[in-house]
Amino acid sequence: MDVVRLQLPEVLLIRPRVYHDERGFFLEVWNRRAFQDAGIETDFVQLNHSASVRDTLRGLHFQYRRPQSKLVRVLSGRVYDVAVDLRPGSVTFGRWAGTELSAEANELLWIPEGFAHGFCVLSERAEFEYLCGDFYDAEDEGAVIWNDPEIGIPWPVERPLISGKDAAAPRLSEVRPRLLES
Repeated sequence: MDVVRLQLPEVLLIRPRVYHDERGFFLEVWNRRAFQDAGIETDFVQLNHSASVRDTLRGLHFQYRRPQSKLVRVLSGRVYDVAVDLRPGSVTFGRWAGTELSAEANELLWIPEGFAHGFCVLSERAEFEYLCGDFYDAEDEGAVIWNDPEIGIPWPVERPLISGKDAAAPRLSEVRPRLLES
């Protein structure tokens, strides 16, 4: 597999080897040894799957005390995927990295612990799955508003479809004190 560091060096775009023939294709999505060789050491504990329509924007989500690493991929369609550094004391705190992922390209995105995650759907529909390095905990859940000017993500969607919960998420400046406590 090829590993490409994005705008934040900890966020990795992973291009697995895809073997095509007349029947279709095969690829390894997860291989502990190969990922360890790339510097990714985690034990995944949860696999999530979502389906969304065009212009859906989900995020920016994270957990305070039990941050989740994520390995994300698109099963159908295309998304623009983003990770925001929320690690207290990090020199890149509040900065983001983003890339387009598609089922056709078969790429994966590695998001380490301490980063918020979000994506928007660019195709008519997209199915998205992600392996998580820790369990989801509703009591530990956090979010930052998707259009926070302090972060400044240029989302490639004009009028996103957003849940009420995501629309009411606080700004980074409002969650920063609690991040420092965690």
